[in-house]
Amino acid sequence: MTAIEQTAEARPRGTRLPRRARRNQLLGAAQEVFVAQGYHAAAMDDIADRAGVSKPVLYQHFPGKLELYLALLDQHCEALLQAVRAALASTTDNKQRVGATMDAYFAYVEDEGGAFRLVFESDLTNEPAVRDRVDKVSLDCAKAVSEVISEDTKLPPEQSMLLAVGLCGMAQITARYWLGAGQRIPRDAAAKLISSLSWRGIAGFPLQ
Repeated sequence: MTAIEQTAEARPRGTRLPRRARRNQLLGAAQEVFVAQGYHAAAMDDIADRAGVSKPVLYQHFPGKLELYLALLDQHCEALLQAVRAALASTTDNKQRVGATMDAYFAYVEDEGGAFRLVFESDLTNEPAVRDRVDKVSLDCAKAVSEVISEDTKLPPEQSMLLAVGLCGMAQITARYWLGAGQRIPRDAAAKLISSLSWRGIAGFPLQ
């Protein structure tokens, strides 16, 4: 018995759901399978079984495995971008902004659904549609940060963007390391540690 089979809850087949609810159910099941098995090892049969539907029902909503994967990727890339934007908008104090942004990345990777693995640890990065989405969300997050840096420091856009890419890259790499190392430091403390490092660097640029 596979790990998916062992952990799956019984889902009654044949229950009619509104189209949007069914789509969300299928996406949830697909996320569990893709996170556990990776794209290449996952099968549409596994996803249908996990959702408690027949495979024809699954194909009514998604024409293939790639389309299903991309729909999930779109959903979770957008979730990360919204989390970063919310962190930046949560305060006008720049030190607190840095802390909120770092914590947004740590919270994102800590989510029990493991969606960050689809974004940052996909086994399908050789697929252009996947690579484009991952690159885009990384750049969009950095652009959101760079706008704040540029506004407050009056640095040129190119310099602001380079600093923002560095901050966002630090956030996602350290958050993934923290999770992979077993979360031996509480999340709040880990995010605060990286926030302190980031703030000591970015605070050196004068506020105009």
